[in-house]
Amino acid sequence: MREYIILSPSMRIARKRFKPEVQKIKIRYNEGIRVPMVRVIDEAGAHVGTMTTQEATALALERGLDLIEINPNADPPVVKITEYGQFKYQKDKEERLQKKKQKESEVKGVRLSLRIGEHDREMRMNQAKKFLEDGNKVKVEIILRGRERQFVTGAFAVMDKFINEMRAAMPVRVEQPVSKQENKVTVLLVKE
Repeated sequence: MREYIILSPSMRIARKRFKPEVQKIKIRYNEGIRVPMVRVIDEAGAHVGTMTTQEATALALERGLDLIEINPNADPPVVKITEYGQFKYQKDKEERLQKKKQKESEVKGVRLSLRIGEHDREMRMNQAKKFLEDGNKVKVEIILRGRERQFVTGAFAVMDKFINEMRAAMPVRVEQPVSKQENKVTVLLVKE
């Protein structure tokens, strides 16, 4: 649903109000399976054979369980005789484990200057090492102010010296090379 802000009779600006929801994969089971023939696996994991969907559903109901579509893309689709609630719980549990193991790496920033001292550079290096060891990416930047904008080569030299010292301290890969964007000189480092 969109909300419009009217600036003038001929001009509208659209704004999204809600984030779109992530669609979950729907699991078809019992009467929801619409294909004529299926390959059936029983609750123990043994292959029963290929049969019609009605026969497979009847077999599952006879055992007091559900017929769940495991692989809809196979020819014929693969179904399993098992309890629907238990199957759904296991799938959700696997999803949660995958999400738990997945760590999104953040981009952490370290700022240098043209006139940075030796001790300050070492402090920034230790900070960057800590960020890289935590699994994050490190964006190193130098902001050029006023007359410093004329000394871009000096900024590149400071950046190269910082990168070389980082490489000596730990295995680091340059993901985005040293580049100048307006009044900034930046580089993106990643731990190898």
